[in-house]
Amino acid sequence: FKAVEKAGCHPIPFVSEGGRKGVEHPSFKWVNTMLGNVKNSITGTFHSVSLKHVPRYLAEFEYRFNRRFQLDDMIERLAYVGLRTPPMPYRFLRMAEIGG
Repeated sequence: FKAVEKAGCHPIPFVSEGGRKGVEHPSFKWVNTMLGNVKNSITGTFHSVSLKHVPRYLAEFEYRFNRRFQLDDMIERLAYVGLRTPPMPYRFLRMAEIGG
């Protein structure tokens, strides 16, 4: 949470009840909504989800989420970037999996 505090936001600890009652607390409405959207987006897009590819799944979700109000430009933008991106050797693609 250091980055959050550095941005000027100071988290307030909140101890919730367990089970359904804790999940339904108004403080967690948008957190639970966002986590549900991420989960549904990933499992609805891919047939199987591999733990080693989770960073890529999240990056794709982030890309689509950040452009959710520009849906009409998404295919054109993807084609534009795809045509101007040079081929990438497989060893470079694998670097994301090993963290280096």
